[in-house]
Amino acid sequence: MIIDKLENISKYKEVPVFAVEFIKNLTTNINEGRYDFPEQNFANVESYNSKNIEDAKFEAHRNYIDIQLLLSGRERIYYTGVEGLVEKAPYDSSRDIVFFNDSVKNSDYLTLDGTNFALIYPHEAHAPQVSVETSENVKKVVVKIKI
Repeated sequence: MIIDKLENISKYKEVPVFAVEFIKNLTTNINEGRYDFPEQNFANVESYNSKNIEDAKFEAHRNYIDIQLLLSGRERIYYTGVEGLVEKAPYDSSRDIVFFNDSVKNSDYLTLDGTNFALIYPHEAHAPQVSVETSENVKKVVVKIKI
């Protein structure tokens, strides 16, 4: 996992030029929905209320790297390696996602606050959308980079 300031996003070779340009041109006024890019890459923009840690579940992907960043609000993302986690259900290839039963409570976390991003690889399970202190409305962008 890479956690860094948004201003440094162009320094990472894993982030294609189209994704850097998309991210650099984002504003809080962008419409929610899916934005398609070349070669099966895409971004999802969504708004939601952050949730309690008790409701957080680890997830992982096999075919995409996630770039997660916020346009408004704050949230925590808990993370750990996928090795040794217990799958809640089999991997869903149509959605490129697997969820795990393991608790997130004793795991490391990062806080997204609109100034930073997280680059999350397939070997890293993550539990996003967790409240920092209390639930708040968040507007989030997740860019999916096909590997």
